[in-house]
Amino acid sequence: MSNQEQPTPRRARVRAPELVGKGGWLNTGGKNLTLADLRGRCVVLDFWTFCCVNCLHVLDELRELEERHRDTVVIIGVHSPKFVHEAEHQAVVDAVERYGVEHPVLDDPELATWKQYAVRAWPTLVVIDPEGYVVAQHAGEGHAHAIEKLVEELEAEHGAKGTLRRGDGPYVPPEPVATDLRFPGKAVRLPGGSFLVSDTTRHQLVELAADGEQVLRRIGTGERGLTADSFNEPQGLALLPDGRVAVADTVNHAVRVFDPETGVLETVAGTGKQWWQGSPTSGPARAVDLSSPWDIAWWRDRLWIAMAGVHQLWTYDPAAGTVEVAAGTTNEGLVDGPAAEAWFAQPSGLAAAGDRLWIADSETSAVRWVEPAEEGDGYVVRTAVGTGLFDFGHRDGAAGQALLQHPLGVTALPDGSVAIADTYNHALRRFDPASGEVTTLATDLREPSDAVLVDDDIVVVESARHRLTRLRLPEEAIRVESVAHRTQRAATEVAPGALRLDVVFQAPAGQKLDTRYGPSTRLLVSATPPELLADGAGAGTDLARDLLLADGVTEGVLHVSAMAASCDDDPDIEYPACHVHQQDWGVPVEIAEGGVARLGLVLAGLDAE
Repeated sequence: MSNQEQPTPRRARVRAPELVGKGGWLNTGGKNLTLADLRGRCVVLDFWTFCCVNCLHVLDELRELEERHRDTVVIIGVHSPKFVHEAEHQAVVDAVERYGVEHPVLDDPELATWKQYAVRAWPTLVVIDPEGYVVAQHAGEGHAHAIEKLVEELEAEHGAKGTLRRGDGPYVPPEPVATDLRFPGKAVRLPGGSFLVSDTTRHQLVELAADGEQVLRRIGTGERGLTADSFNEPQGLALLPDGRVAVADTVNHAVRVFDPETGVLETVAGTGKQWWQGSPTSGPARAVDLSSPWDIAWWRDRLWIAMAGVHQLWTYDPAAGTVEVAAGTTNEGLVDGPAAEAWFAQPSGLAAAGDRLWIADSETSAVRWVEPAEEGDGYVVRTAVGTGLFDFGHRDGAAGQALLQHPLGVTALPDGSVAIADTYNHALRRFDPASGEVTTLATDLREPSDAVLVDDDIVVVESARHRLTRLRLPEEAIRVESVAHRTQRAATEVAPGALRLDVVFQAPAGQKLDTRYGPSTRLLVSATPPELLADGAGAGTDLARDLLLADGVTEGVLHVSAMAASCDDDPDIEYPACHVHQQDWGVPVEIAEGGVARLGLVLAGLDAE
């Protein structure tokens, strides 16, 4: 029997551990919550961190569930940081407002609750029944439908038992703050000298005068939507050759075009739905799904799109009205080479400069670029700064050993160098290809996310200070004391030799694996360093695999990507509803005698072993 077909009890009685976090509670009006306070409600714990685009997808997936079951369901965000900056309490406060989180959030900077629940990946969802027992765990995206089905079962079961308590939840909204901008994302300078800024949290564009302060007009209603006068957390902006402005409408999964002269807003790419594995990757732009486009840039007669949600670069050809993948495999990581084989990790900033398109690859804390291949057609991807998903910090010097921390923006400078909005270091950095050096241009910026060159000045989008800040480009860069970090996640001790990998997946109630068009599951395994795996790397369709760890390698990271598709299990339904569930794990491992010989990762359900 294959792994995905193994029956697992749907009601395993596991008492939920208490919710503990040194940062305390947000969105509760100052009250500290306990599981006892939540007894009688269906509780969904959302383990998230605000750097993670997949976590942001889940926040959006949960909004409808939150609204439809507001009197029985309490969603609790458990903020579990990856980067050092994300462990700062004020940064969590900012993120909760930035992304419109309308439920209580526990700030857990030391990962105490994460460890108690044995969580291995961002995002992870845990469902607790009204009596305080864990009944399901889901990793990754695409689980909102399954959780809603489970909630409906719990409502019926505990309503009949008398253990369901309906009523208002513990959410208390924070007091709104009056500022002209609220967590602005990106900016572009219009031909007349004014600035157009994506006012991300307010779902608008704002035009500011040349001083960067006076508001000239607002574009958009300020409500989430995909209409002729609405956006949904817009980010990137790019000036097109005809004077119009392209907009990366991130949570709408769309590219829009705004005409500053007429005020007309139109959608040119995307359907409003999120791209999933198996969806088309090219075709008529309005008929192809996109996934969290974060930035855009006009380069080589195309609009290039940093598709943060699937770790790729796409292009939009306005002449043909088509989109297509230009670089990246959807695997998350840092791999250079031919564009079709490269790996990215949440590309979030783009800047065109001659034969190079610079990229801020945020999750690898890297700056990279794309350029035409020397021989034949196509493009190649190269890395200027950054080593991978787990190393970050603030270190200047030779690019090979320099460190950044989750940069979101890049800006081409006149001398051929590139300015870097080094977001989680609160700094503006510079990489000079001529010298191969990284320097610091400015510090004490609050989560800078973009910058615009204006003559001899650079105007920085200080996202968490809700403003544009004008700086003189210094001739001599600032030197800062070096700081280096590694992602703080405990490694799993595994025994040498054979390692059984089991990805647990149980289809939601009333659904079955969708095998109409072949296998409905996919598993991709790789390792850093690649030498860690002597056997078992590569793609397959079974969610269980026997791996062989190589002799002589003592530690590394196993990269596991799993996907499963399930559909309504009812022969009377002519067009069954189908859902895709997917997650990527990066599991640090140490080889040790006495370590485990089985690694169980839960995509959906509960691990019985």
